[in-house]
Amino acid sequence: MSEENKGFFKGLFKKLGIGGAEEPAEATGEQSTEELEQQEQQEAAPTQEPAVSASPAQAQSAQPVVTPVPPSEPSAPAPRQLWTEPTAPAPVPVSEPVEQAKPSFFERLKRSLSKTHETIIGRVDTLLLGKKQIDTDTLEELEEILITADLGVKTTVDLIRTLEQRLKRDELQDGAALKRALKEEIQLRLLEHHAPLVVTDKKPFVIMVIGVNGVGKTTTIGKLAARYAGEGRKVLLAAADTFRAAAAEQLETWANRVGADIVRHKEGADPSAVVFDACKAAIARGTDVLIIDTAGRMHTKVNLMEEMKKIRRVLTREIPDGPHETLLVLDAATGQNALSQAKLFKEAADVTGVVLTKLDGSAKGGIVVAVSHEYALPVRFIGVGESVEDLRAFDPVQFVEALFQ
Repeated sequence: MSEENKGFFKGLFKKLGIGGAEEPAEATGEQSTEELEQQEQQEAAPTQEPAVSASPAQAQSAQPVVTPVPPSEPSAPAPRQLWTEPTAPAPVPVSEPVEQAKPSFFERLKRSLSKTHETIIGRVDTLLLGKKQIDTDTLEELEEILITADLGVKTTVDLIRTLEQRLKRDELQDGAALKRALKEEIQLRLLEHHAPLVVTDKKPFVIMVIGVNGVGKTTTIGKLAARYAGEGRKVLLAAADTFRAAAAEQLETWANRVGADIVRHKEGADPSAVVFDACKAAIARGTDVLIIDTAGRMHTKVNLMEEMKKIRRVLTREIPDGPHETLLVLDAATGQNALSQAKLFKEAADVTGVVLTKLDGSAKGGIVVAVSHEYALPVRFIGVGESVEDLRAFDPVQFVEALFQ
């Protein structure tokens, strides 16, 4: 190293306040003996703060001087984390809501006929309890039970005579045989005149609905309209009950509900005029089913029966083969009164079928058998509840099964 350079470094060291007059080693990468001894001392005692070396080689490399921080108290080593294969979380059981199965129509029919079942079958079971042999006295008591259950006198007498013949043929050995025979005979009488209502391809197919006030006539019409509209048929309602307050409004509500058309006049208008307009509208619109509501006329008022005949004449003039069905709506809960209504309406209006409403909750369901058998009328529908689907086509076999179970 030249003298000039040595003088430069000495002046620099003095300005920095670094003592020592030793000459810096040549920039050959070699360290002096004194520097080697200082390095060994630093390695031997790392906790002591080393003196800053005044080596020219260190200054030339411009590396910062780092003062090591004394270590703190030794801490416990962290536990070693071992690798574990990830596993899927255990599935959490989820309780799904159990959807309660809707009871079948047969179950609903059984519940609807529960009071009639107790009135007829319950009393028959009590009569036969403990009887080891069936005799004529047993049949006499059975006759009283059937009459009071509104099977009608004519139907009951016919049933008892048939059972007496079977008793003479030794077919009724015990109570179970008698009960089985009674079930068979009731079913036979219902099947004798049974015929479901079939809507043909005649357009429009005209259904005229009649019955006294309070039997559920307008509601029955609404449910029929819903039934046929649900089958994709175009339905028109004729509000020919112009005497009862709000009758047309009630029918119009049903029409809007089920998507049917309606023809109505103001309250107090001539019912025949409503039927005339409805026939014209049904033909013009290509209606599939025309259902005519009539006034809830009392069967004891002859003038109202004459008015019904007038409606039929107007209808027949506009639609020659109409009406194709005349449905008489009867309230099953009225019992024998329903039988008298069936007799007079059949004579005045040429009834072709019967609808028995309000069977649910009635103890007089035996009227179904009496109406069908005594007046040779098919029961087309039965009503066993308030909802639309509770108006069902009558099935004699199903009805008897539900009654006896």
